[in-house]
Amino acid sequence: MVLDGQRGRADFALAPVARRLINVNPNLISWVGLILAFVSGLLLFLSFEYHYLLLIGAAAVLVSGYFDALDGKVAKLAGKAGVKGDYLDHVFDRYADVFMIGGVAVSAWCNPYIGLMALIGVLLTSYMGTQAQAVGAPRLYAGLLGRADRVVLSTLFPVIQFAMLAIGYPSIELAGYSVTWLEVMMLWFAVVGNLTAVQRGVITWRNLSKEG
Repeated sequence: MVLDGQRGRADFALAPVARRLINVNPNLISWVGLILAFVSGLLLFLSFEYHYLLLIGAAAVLVSGYFDALDGKVAKLAGKAGVKGDYLDHVFDRYADVFMIGGVAVSAWCNPYIGLMALIGVLLTSYMGTQAQAVGAPRLYAGLLGRADRVVLSTLFPVIQFAMLAIGYPSIELAGYSVTWLEVMMLWFAVVGNLTAVQRGVITWRNLSKEG
């Protein structure tokens, strides 16, 4: 999945709302997205005991991701896009990642070691993208696991976990171990996230070599 390159296709869902909110401070929209990310993480953490929270948490992840995309669209339409807003957006995105993925990582759904590796993979993926820009190379969105992919998977897998619970298959056997469906998601983040970080590092190194 590489959905970050397809963001332009979501414009039909963003532009009408952005035009209505053109007088709203984009930073306020960013704050709403961040708060929703925290709420989604909390809901997913509590969902092991209250399974219906899986669906509410998934919805909160999706709405949080929508607001994360909406703030930039409003800023562009209102002519308020700038480095301060871009900086705030990146900071909030990292906190949102920690809230949403961390909520699963420290829950009873997930082995804490898998959760830790998932968080490392996700944060390093984002770091490699922004660090490329910091050293003078092009900002990187390339790779196997971008932020849009994480939002989609973090919305989809709680729903899958809920559905599998309903039909009596809350976990699956994987390499001789019983893992929940949410753990499958976290394993994907752990493995593919770190591979994406390496991939972006290699691309940046090659770009810098060309400039040198």
